[in-house]
Amino acid sequence: MSLPEPKSLVFLGSKPIGYQCFSHLLSQQDALNFKISGVITQKRKEFSDGADIIGLAGNHNIPLFNSLNELPECAIIYSVQHHQILKKEHIERAAQIAVNLHMAPLPEYRGCNQFTLAIIDKRKEFGTTLHRIDARIDHGDLLFEQRFPIPEHCWVQDLYELTFDASLELFKQTLPAIIAGDYSLKPQAALEGERGTSLHYRDEIASLKQIDLGWDAEKITRYVRATSMPGFEPPYAWIGDQKLYLTPHYS
Repeated sequence: MSLPEPKSLVFLGSKPIGYQCFSHLLSQQDALNFKISGVITQKRKEFSDGADIIGLAGNHNIPLFNSLNELPECAIIYSVQHHQILKKEHIERAAQIAVNLHMAPLPEYRGCNQFTLAIIDKRKEFGTTLHRIDARIDHGDLLFEQRFPIPEHCWVQDLYELTFDASLELFKQTLPAIIAGDYSLKPQAALEGERGTSLHYRDEIASLKQIDLGWDAEKITRYVRATSMPGFEPPYAWIGDQKLYLTPHYS
């Protein structure tokens, strides 16, 4: 008996987690009977090493699209750290579902800067979430999630790495269910009362990095832990008109 036609999947993604997920998708096409019919990605200079999705797509003769307006009709749109917000007309090009891997717990942390904010907020737990994409930022129904404790005195790089590993594991474990349509949808609104919710934007990080030296030592240390991400501008304090960077020293 012949297999049904493979489902078509368009991948939207960037950064190292996007590369790892895309690589896994490539390895599973035959086993799960789907075909990657296109990719939209963005080069990021901060993640130039080990995240060449464009090169990987080229090696496998997968079409690259330059914008969401070029999205073809498909069964599934899968987004992993994609840099643009999908509008209703983009989402509707996926006949089955458009899904996003969000590297944070939902509905607590929608948008950006989630690792930093979780440390600033003294959270004890973090996580990663697969959700259906709708026209609002990280707002769609939950599909799958994985949560884990935040270690005491955690630095933002450590929390990112923990979340990276959990996200890749969640992506791999749930891919067969996503392809098969074997999932249930849980509206985020049903969880907001219990978990809380917030929405944050990329440009908020500049103010989060600004340290007031009048704060107590615990708060200063917490904000430094939360904003000292290698490869990005460190946290800082102003002394007069001098900008003083606060960088960690690892013994």
